[in-house]
Amino acid sequence: MRYFSVKTRIAVWLTLLMVLLALLLLVFMLSISSTVTTRTAMTQLSDTARSNLPLISITDGNLELGEGFLFYQNGVSTLIYSQSESLLAGQIPVGFTAEEPFESGTIRTVPSGDSRYLILDFWVPVSWEQGFWLRSLLEAPEYRQTSHNLLLVALAALPLFMALAAFGSYWIARRAFRPLNSITATASAINEASDLTRRIALPPGRDEFSRLADTFDKLFERLERSFEAEKQFTADASHELRTPVSIIKGACEYAEKYDETPEQRQETISMIHRQATKMSRLISQLLNMTRLEQGTEPARLEDTDLSELIRSVCREQNWGPPSLLLDLPEELHARVDSGLFSRLLLNLVENAFKYGTPQGHVWLSLCRRDGEILLSVRDDGAGISPEQQEKVWQRFYQVDPSRSDEEGGAGLGLSIVRQIARVHGGHMTLESAPGQGSTFTLHLPSGE
Repeated sequence: MRYFSVKTRIAVWLTLLMVLLALLLLVFMLSISSTVTTRTAMTQLSDTARSNLPLISITDGNLELGEGFLFYQNGVSTLIYSQSESLLAGQIPVGFTAEEPFESGTIRTVPSGDSRYLILDFWVPVSWEQGFWLRSLLEAPEYRQTSHNLLLVALAALPLFMALAAFGSYWIARRAFRPLNSITATASAINEASDLTRRIALPPGRDEFSRLADTFDKLFERLERSFEAEKQFTADASHELRTPVSIIKGACEYAEKYDETPEQRQETISMIHRQATKMSRLISQLLNMTRLEQGTEPARLEDTDLSELIRSVCREQNWGPPSLLLDLPEELHARVDSGLFSRLLLNLVENAFKYGTPQGHVWLSLCRRDGEILLSVRDDGAGISPEQQEKVWQRFYQVDPSRSDEEGGAGLGLSIVRQIARVHGGHMTLESAPGQGSTFTLHLPSGE
C-alpha cells in the first residue's frame, strides 16, 4: 500500500474498519438473537395467557367463556383443565406429545419430538376446594433458523455495504485533503516560478490544514522578506562599494606604476585607509539594517532609565556643553533595548553635529507627553526643504553629499534610526525649514 496515495490508503483503512465493525455487529446480533427471540416468545405467551384469564368463569359447575376469549391467538394455544387435570376445553397442538405436570405461574421449555414448546400454567381457584387449570402452549422459535436467515441477509448485503463504505470513505478523504491539494499546488507554483509573493490563503479555520496553510503562508512571507533583504543588501553593497573599491584600485595601480616620494606614498596609504574605513563602516551599517529588518537581531526590551542611559552615552562620547545642551528629567523609565536605543541616539546626535552650523549647538530633550515618550534632537543647521524631508529616511540619501563624503557618511544613519524606532513600536518625525535647523523626534509608546 505504500505506493498508493494517502487518500487511497485512508479510504482503504476506513473501509476495512467499517467492515470489521459490521462483522462485529453481526456477531453480536447472532449472540443475542436466541435470547431476544426466546424473551419475545415468552412475553407473547404470558400476555396471551393473562388476557384470557379474566374471560373464564364457572357458574353452577358450568364453564363459561367471556366474549373475546380465543383458544388460539398469536400462535398460542390455550387449554382448560379440571382440577383432576382432565381436558375441559381447547385442542392440544398436534406436535405436542409430552406429558408435563402442571406448575402455576412458571414458563418452562418442554421438548416434544423434534420441537420445543413453551408452557405457562395458571391455577384459577373457584372456591376453597375447587378450581381449574389454564395452560398456554407456544412452539419455541428455532433460533438456528433465525441465525441462518440473518447470515444469508448479511452475506447478500455485505458486498453492497463494502462498496458504499469504500466510496464514502474515499469521498470523505478526498474532501478532507482538498486544502492539502491547495497547499501542494501553491508550493509547486512557487517552486516552478520562483514567485514568493504567492500565498495559499485558505479561509480561516481551526483544523490542522488551516493551521498548516497559515504556517506555510508565514514561512513564504519570511522567505520573501529574506530574499528581498538579500537582493537589497547585494544591490546596496555593489552600488556603494564600487566607488571606494575603484579609488583603492586606482591608488594601488598608480603606486605600482610610478615611483612615489615618501610623502606621496604616505598620502596614498592614507587614502586607501580612509576608503577601507568607509567600506567597513558601510558594510557594518548594511548588516545592521538587514538584521533589524529580518528580526535576526531581536530587541531585548528591559525596563530602563532613559535619562541615565542618555547621560551615560554622552559621557562616553565626550559630548557636553557648550556644543550639546541636555534637557532631561531626573528619571524617565521605559522598556527599550539599551544597545539599540544607544545606537539610535548616536546616529541622531552625530547627524545633528554633522549637518549643524560649525561650532554650533545641538539640543537634546526627553519628556513624557500625551501618552508618549518623546526624544528630540535639534540642530541649528541650514535645515531641510519640504521636498527633501521624506527622502532623508531613504537608504543612501544625503541632503549634502559633498559634506557627507568628507565625514565618511553613507546615508544610512537615519534609515537605521527609523528601523530601530519601529522595532520598539514607535516612529520618527522631522520638523525642519530652510535656514531654521532640523528637529528629529522619536515617539515611543509610554507603556503607562
